[in-house]
Amino acid sequence: QVQLQESGPGLVKPSQTLSLTCTVSGDSITTDVSYWTWIRQPSGKTLEWMGAIGYSGSTYYNPSLKSRTAISRDTSKNQFTLQLSSLTPEDTAVYYCARSNGIPGEYENWGQGTQVTVAS
Repeated sequence: QVQLQESGPGLVKPSQTLSLTCTVSGDSITTDVSYWTWIRQPSGKTLEWMGAIGYSGSTYYNPSLKSRTAISRDTSKNQFTLQLSSLTPEDTAVYYCARSNGIPGEYENWGQGTQVTVAS
């Protein structure tokens, strides 16, 4: 059974950089044709795909966030990480990590989500 678990701070200040980690169990982040994804949902708004890191290590970003986003991985720990810089209150959201097989909009497994609030 594939499980994903997000971890990171719940409160960050404006202009700072958010760092979230997703720990994966039950599968390897190097499994062929797997894409490890970050998605967020501000309160009352729709889900927003932020980016992903593929099984080969290639990264993919939402163009609207690309300048502020970096996704990396640690294969020895079976984890992948999101960094989002220059935070504003508009980045307040529930952040999810998820596993995709590459079909846009389809996710096989989700983490439970973690609330991140950007406030001074």
